[in-house]
Amino acid sequence: MVIGEHSRDNDLDVNPIKSKHLTNMRASGSDDTIKLTPPRTMVLERALEWIEEDEILEVTPLNLRIRKKILDPNMRKRAKK
Repeated sequence: MVIGEHSRDNDLDVNPIKSKHLTNMRASGSDDTIKLTPPRTMVLERALEWIEEDEILEVTPLNLRIRKKILDPNMRKRAKK
């Protein structure tokens, strides 16, 4: 599943389920200042323009989902070569 947009050309593999590792040493206020931008609401035409060649668009009656054609990141690297 595509989570967001990366500022560079390459893809960034992340796991949204994993939480941040906590340590005993924390900077005061560093985790409190997270600003989230609101999600983009896309119509079908805009989603088709936005996807890359290695992604597909899943269309359901209620949602538009963008995901990679090859879900496994290791297989994606092999197919890219």
